[in-house]
Parts: sequence; C-alpha cells; structure tokens
Amino acid sequence: MRKTAGLLIVAIIAALGPAAAAAQETKPTLVLTLDEAIAMALRQNPFFLATQEREAQARSQVREAVSRFLPTLNAQGQDTLDEKLFVLEFPSMIPGEPPQRISIDFTKDYQMSLAFSLPLFAGGRLVAGYKQANYGLQASKETVRLSEQETIFNVKRSFFGYLLAREFSAVAQEALALAEKFRENVKNLHEVGMASKFDLLRSEVQVANLQPQAIKARNSVDVAALGLKTILGIDLDTPIEVQGELTAAPLDAAAEGVIEEALAQRPELRQLEYQRRMAGEMLKIARGSVLPTLAIGGVYNFWSDNLNFKKGNWQNYYTINLSLSLPIFNGFESRARVGQSKAMIRELDWTRKGLSDAIAFEVRQAVLNHSQARETLLSQEKNVEQAREAVRIAELNYAEGLATNLDVSTAQVALSQARTNYSQALYDCVISQAQLEKAVGRSRSESRSN
Repeated sequence: MRKTAGLLIVAIIAALGPAAAAAQETKPTLVLTLDEAIAMALRQNPFFLATQEREAQARSQVREAVSRFLPTLNAQGQDTLDEKLFVLEFPSMIPGEPPQRISIDFTKDYQMSLAFSLPLFAGGRLVAGYKQANYGLQASKETVRLSEQETIFNVKRSFFGYLLAREFSAVAQEALALAEKFRENVKNLHEVGMASKFDLLRSEVQVANLQPQAIKARNSVDVAALGLKTILGIDLDTPIEVQGELTAAPLDAAAEGVIEEALAQRPELRQLEYQRRMAGEMLKIARGSVLPTLAIGGVYNFWSDNLNFKKGNWQNYYTINLSLSLPIFNGFESRARVGQSKAMIRELDWTRKGLSDAIAFEVRQAVLNHSQARETLLSQEKNVEQAREAVRIAELNYAEGLATNLDVSTAQVALSQARTNYSQALYDCVISQAQLEKAVGRSRSESRSN
C-alpha cells in the first residue's frame, strides 16, 4: 500500500513538473508606447547596431592616418648558426712537418638592432590622408543618422500598423456582435410569428459570413505584433501590450519650406558632400605622388659571441641617415590616379544634383499625400456616426415591420465599411506625417517637437 502511494506521488510530481516549470518561465508582458518602442529599436535593432560599427571603423581609420605622422621603431634579434671561419695557413718552422693552420671566427653569433624612421615630408600626402579619413568619419556619422531615421520610420510604420490591425479586428468583432445580436432578435420574432424563416436563415448566414473575417482580423493583429517585435529586436515569444491610438496631426509647413529644410538636413546630401571632400583629398594625394619624399632614420646595432648581458660583452655602433626620394617616372600612374579622382568628383556632383531633385519630388509627394489623407479623414469622421445611426434606425424599423432583413444587413455592412475607411484614413494620415518627417530629414528630437 505504501509502495503504491509512493508511486502515485512520484507520478503526480512528474506530471505537474513541466506545467510548473512553464509557469515559472512565462515572460512578463512588455508594455510599449511609441517613444519606448523607438528607444528600444535604437538600442536593440541589429541592422542599426551594425551601421553604428561603420562609425567605429571610420574612427579607427582616423587613428591610422594619425599614426603615419609618428615615428616607427622596430627591434630585431638574430642568432647565427652557420658560422663562417677564416683559416690562416703558415709554413712549418721544422723541416718535414706539415704547415700550421689557424682558424679565426669572424661571425658574431648574436646580433640585435633597433631601427627608427620618421617622415619629414611626403608631398602633402600625409595631411591629405588625415583629412580624407576625417571626412570619412563625418560621412559615416551621416550614414548612422540615415539608418536612425529609417529605423524610426520602420518602428512607426510597424507600431501604427499594429494599431490599425487592432482597430480592424475591433471593427470585425463589432460587426460580428451586431450580426449575432440581430440574429437573436430575428429568432425571437420568428418564435412569435413576426419574422419569416427566410429572415432567420439570412441572419444566420450573415453571422457565418462574418466569422472568418473576425478570425482573419485577429490573426492580422498577431502578425503585426510579430513584425513589431522583429523591428524592436526582441524575442518573438515575448508578449507585448501596445499602448496608443491613431491620432492625426495637422500639416505644419508648406512644401517650399520643407524642401529647403530637406536640402539642408537630409543625411544623404551631407554624406555626398563629405564624399566629395574625400575625393578632393584623393586628388591631392595623387598629385603629391610626383613630389619628393624626405625621411630621417637610424639603426643602433649590438653584437656578441655569447648570449651574456654582462657589461663589456657586447659591441655596438649606430648610424643615422637622411633619405630623399624623388620619383622620376612611374609609367604615368600618377596621371591616371589624378584622372580617376577628377572623374569621381564629377560623378559626385552629378549624383548630388540628381539626389536633390529626387528629394524635392519626395517631399512634395509626402506633402500631397498628407493633405489627401487629412481630407479623406475629415470626410470619414461624420460618416461613421451617420452609419451607426442608420443601423439603429434600421433595427428599430425592422422590429416594427417597417424595414426588411436586407435593410438591416446593408446598414451593418455600411457601418463596418465606414469604420474601416475611417481607421485606414487615420493610418494614412499618421504614416504620411512620418514619411514627411523622414523625407525632410528631421532628427528624432525635431520630430517630437513638431
């Protein structure tokens, strides 16, 4: 009996163990507002973090350019195993005896040296290389700023997309609830002989038709949540609660004003400007390759027959030299590099012009899209209230025999369509505002203030 009870206890513990562990591993719900979502994405989004590493690379390139101004110092040690002996042969002083041989070792078994070098003049190439690296750093900062703006826009699009999916789900659930409520009313009227069997069947079919739409809408909310989690760089199994509503802000500037702002603020244009300056420094480097270079260097040598660091055991000497190099002919390589740099500068100038035109078009398009979204939103605000009132009147008229089942169904469908159109107009309005801010090149703080 005791053995059976013990086995029963073990079985119960084994059965409850996974459930208890799962309960302990349940992750807390992450509450997100728009600002919190943006901050989290800028901390955790892998693509944005990868872009930040470009700035780190550029900083290291600047340090590398600085190092070319500094002297270099190298140490070298050598242990000679293949000794070279010099043999001297002397005739014997005793007749009949072989000549005398003496071996002299001129090889020093151990040698060490310290060598240094310092550039004095390099035709301006060192200064140009440093400026080029510094401009590269500034260009990488603009790349990071562009990535930040794109990340913020993607967060807004996913965040507002989740709110839109949630609103669509609410519309679908309300439509289903209205249809179910109307079906119950028709059923009650049918039981007392005030509604036909056809009306009852039609109301049941309407409920059945709306159920898949409600299921699809709920699934869209889950998909939107997964997309938002991916942008934020969080685990897909983490439950989230999104706090916020779709609210539209009025347009705060004319197209001409925001175009000027965009041409001054867009990181792509700033990046092109720094790239052009880099090309200018490349041109200086190419032209400087035909100029002479001057450097000072020296070597300090030690050698000994024994690896013994006692005083007097090592011999030494040093040399200091001034090196001048003058290029005479390099197969027109310098001329080719100059041509490449000039062509790159012209390419960047044309690219800047084309990009400026594209940005002006993008800004004007964003302004027009925002204005259109605002007008659509205003036209849909009253439409929802009117559609809701139409449903109420249709249901009352049907109960009094003044309207048909089709009239009620049509009014309910119109209400769902009106709410859907209104929610879509709200989404289009907030997204067009976000697109306008991105097109202008506003930073995160400027977007908040506006």
